[in-house]
Amino acid sequence: MLDTRKGEALLAVIDSGSFEQAAALLHLTPSAVSQRVSAMESELGMPLLIRSKPCRATQAGQRLVQYLRRSRLLEAEFLADSADGDAHPLTIALAVNNDTLATWLLPGLASFLIEEQILLDIALDDQDHTYTLLSQGAALAGVSSEAQPMRGCTVERLGAMRYRLLATPAFVARWFPDGLQREAARRAPLMVFDRKDALQAAFLQRELGLPPGSYPCHYIPSSDAFTHAVRLGLGYGMVPEQQFRDDLDKGVLIDLAPDKPADVMLYWHAWRVQSPKLERLSARMMAVARAALRQPA
Repeated sequence: MLDTRKGEALLAVIDSGSFEQAAALLHLTPSAVSQRVSAMESELGMPLLIRSKPCRATQAGQRLVQYLRRSRLLEAEFLADSADGDAHPLTIALAVNNDTLATWLLPGLASFLIEEQILLDIALDDQDHTYTLLSQGAALAGVSSEAQPMRGCTVERLGAMRYRLLATPAFVARWFPDGLQREAARRAPLMVFDRKDALQAAFLQRELGLPPGSYPCHYIPSSDAFTHAVRLGLGYGMVPEQQFRDDLDKGVLIDLAPDKPADVMLYWHAWRVQSPKLERLSARMMAVARAALRQPA
């Protein structure tokens, strides 16, 4: 039987990144937090933490964190449903990619979250990396471009986000007067979300044979700011269709590769054994995503 206080100490260290911050969260001393984590490691006979800056879970620690988060959710939901009067809000940790959060996620879930009294604890990352957050136990469910489920999890296809390579008319006139050409792309500033973002690089490699690093880049790690920077003419880049809306029809932006959109298929990952509210959240996610995203024929 796992000790609840020791489990809370481990989660606090993982979530905050240090024993000192975990101690502040739990109103304990760092020494007391360290003793609880060490005692749990001794009882289980394995290291659970890599004591670095920030602290990270070992592989065994990641599995334990996954279990602790699910157990805590089930317990919190049971206590909330059993309480007299108004139910207490329930927090659910999700791993989500930035463009999903900036476009269809919240409008689709807002009324459901209010009705169910669910608080979201969202961990953001690129869609190719949210899977790692799930495997590390940082989230109970999430959106990813990875099609294969983790052990103990289910995966459902949500649909594809379609991206188009956009720029302002003035930017096109300056950098691509003859269309999207290899030599012009070597000089034109490209918009990139962050250094994990491989979407633009994969497109230029595939279509123009340009390797990463052979062209200048802006790095703008915000979905809204990224699109705004494209509209300001700072660079050209891949923008999801949910964000550029009618900019093409109005001539505000130009599609540099109209016949070559990039579709990123997204999947919903969740634990096979879920709490009732997480099951209902998963069902709503599926319905919202299938209405907002492109579905294969």
